[in-house]
Amino acid sequence: MGHRYIWRWLLLGLGVGGCMIGWLKNPAPVTAAELARIQRRGHLRVAVKDNLKPLGFRTETGQLQGFEIDLAQRLAQDLWGEAEAALLVPVSNAERLPAVVSGTVDLAIANLSDSDNRRRVVQFSQPYYVSGTGILTTHPGIRRPRDLTHRSVAVLQGSRAIAIVQSALPGVHLVGVNSYQGAQQALDRQEVDAFVGDAVVLQGWAQPGSQYRYLPQGLATHRLAIALPKGTQFASVRQWVDQRLQSLQQEGWLEERQQYWGLNNVQR
Repeated sequence: MGHRYIWRWLLLGLGVGGCMIGWLKNPAPVTAAELARIQRRGHLRVAVKDNLKPLGFRTETGQLQGFEIDLAQRLAQDLWGEAEAALLVPVSNAERLPAVVSGTVDLAIANLSDSDNRRRVVQFSQPYYVSGTGILTTHPGIRRPRDLTHRSVAVLQGSRAIAIVQSALPGVHLVGVNSYQGAQQALDRQEVDAFVGDAVVLQGWAQPGSQYRYLPQGLATHRLAIALPKGTQFASVRQWVDQRLQSLQQEGWLEERQQYWGLNNVQR
């Protein structure tokens, strides 16, 4: 069996699906550039989200904004002195890893958590944000996770939040919903007391003036990191990204941007 077909079955097993296979059938002629080539090119190609507030989303005028957008533009500014040197490429969840593997982008800053399965396909930088599974409520009596005992809690059908809630809060009554919109409607109609889901999404709902409250203590954590192509030829890019993230952390820039976008690192 050829290498091409081995990779095809491996990526299917990792759940990155048909979109990845399509890219592998027609690979880009040039993989993601090394740091020196990126510098000569004059722009940084970054996969981002455009529908996930506050990480990456479009304004009413179509402009991309958000915490991860800021980070992509800051990396470009550090290389060329211009935030506009970041070429932002909106991707769906299924397109994130294929875009990196194929060389369509140099890196992905798109709500990607570092995991063993994903490390088989790409490499990751050091983390830039701690996300996880959070709790959103409108009920005034719910202040901490244990207050959910014997209450109704919405979770997405088939999501990992189900197992997390069952393990952490065995006395909770789970109510399955098909989408985040369905969960929001269930909260608004007071059909459930809380919703457990992606902390980033929930914090995006719980902005100042909103009726929703995001609990500071989450049920699980995972670290968001920048995805880059695998291979020693990309070591210079990985080292530079890690150095910049460390500096931005020490300078307080990452924390300032998180606070600006209403984000808090998830704590357990």
